[in-house]
Amino acid sequence: MMKSEFLRVLPDGTLESLDSFESATNKLGEPGFVWFNFVKASREELTGLSGPLGLHPLSLEDCTDETQVPKMDEFPNYTFIVFNALRYDPEELVSDEVDFFIGSNFLVTVSGYADYSRYPINGIMTVIERNNPSVRKGPAWLMHLIMDHMVDNMADVVEQAEVDIDRAEEEILASPSDFDPSRLTYLRRNLLSLRKSLFYEREILIKISRNDCEFVPEKATVHYRDIFDHISNFLEMTESNRDNVTSLMELYASMLNNKMARDSNQTNATVRRLTFITTIFMPLTLLAGIFGMSEWTVITGGEENIRHSYPLFAIMMVAIGLASYLLIRWLDRRDRKRSV
Repeated sequence: MMKSEFLRVLPDGTLESLDSFESATNKLGEPGFVWFNFVKASREELTGLSGPLGLHPLSLEDCTDETQVPKMDEFPNYTFIVFNALRYDPEELVSDEVDFFIGSNFLVTVSGYADYSRYPINGIMTVIERNNPSVRKGPAWLMHLIMDHMVDNMADVVEQAEVDIDRAEEEILASPSDFDPSRLTYLRRNLLSLRKSLFYEREILIKISRNDCEFVPEKATVHYRDIFDHISNFLEMTESNRDNVTSLMELYASMLNNKMARDSNQTNATVRRLTFITTIFMPLTLLAGIFGMSEWTVITGGEENIRHSYPLFAIMMVAIGLASYLLIRWLDRRDRKRSV
């Protein structure tokens, strides 16, 4: 379980761990800068930042609001940035907000409010230790490393989305009737959320790259442009995946309609064959019923006379059946010629 920590970055890049929030605020006037890394902090903890750092209460309130979209707000002594860390579970996009407060001698990160155990910037300390020469330059370089780490993890999100789309396509082609179309809806919804997050994050990086943030020096904007390139590529891939999901919806509807049409044709053919048989045997059944009645024996003059008429009646039944068959076939061929 990650917990809040406070670090001082010395001018030589060394990280000094501080035992309390008060110790961290007391180091603000010394060389280097202080990193306040809050994990699932309460509102009371964040309110303590308004005094020593001069953070606006509205910015602190936004940190605990999980419905915020990525944005960048400028204040006299700091810049407030909302950035999203994304994770992709099977067919479900999970987002965790990371908030940045960057000033001339401090960086505040607030995160960890999402309902899952994975810390959104897990492993960042290893990245920081590996890039000490860059971190010692100031808070802007540290914020770049954190953002770059988050964006690198987004590559897995986009790749997993493509894997789910390919799997859905294979299942549709294999058996459209067994495929659950609600999966395409979930995929499309995830891609819309991903696109929304990437779009606003790209806008933030555009502002930083054109030096709209006074606490990010011009020398550092080159590094942020690299993040901008990654975000732009992910956004293009997301747009392409959205088009693929739309195509899959059309493919599913088309294949399902084709299967329904084949089933309907088979049903029609079966009904036609049964109708054909019924049409032939219906008059024969009528004649057999009349000829087999006991009253017919009286009419024909007794059983002796009717016994001799059986062969003639059987021949007549065959002739009527054959005539009915030929008549129906002729009518069928005529209708086919007319339809052509």
